[in-house]
Amino acid sequence: MKTHTTNYTDTFIEVAADTKAEMGTKPPSKDKKTVAEMQYELIAKNPYAYTSDDILFQVFADRNDLTKKEYKEAREQFFSKGQACMRASPLTKTYGFGIHNDKNGKIALFGMESKEYQDFLKDSKIKKVKAMKSSR
Repeated sequence: MKTHTTNYTDTFIEVAADTKAEMGTKPPSKDKKTVAEMQYELIAKNPYAYTSDDILFQVFADRNDLTKKEYKEAREQFFSKGQACMRASPLTKTYGFGIHNDKNGKIALFGMESKEYQDFLKDSKIKKVKAMKSSR
């Protein structure tokens, strides 16, 4: 079975060109956690601990109430099809966060107002890609 990945290395995902955000903003809490809220909590509390694949699968697993025993097979199944990467995440499209992928593919969030965000934009050694626009 072919395995797809959403991981980048040494890459900075910039906010979407059409974002309405002016700064990185924590997604609002809802009764049932949103994808944005779940992604934010995992990444913000654990910078550079997880890859994009880890985050996307964990959110999928949590939303589908998978048990730890089901993870291995479910993850293989999940990545047997291409998945939208963090460029399509509401964090980069709506909530004003850039995502840095380090040399190991581990990710961290940076608000678009932060000095770190600006430093990544200026760093010629890091590849930059824009988040997907909200509208076509």
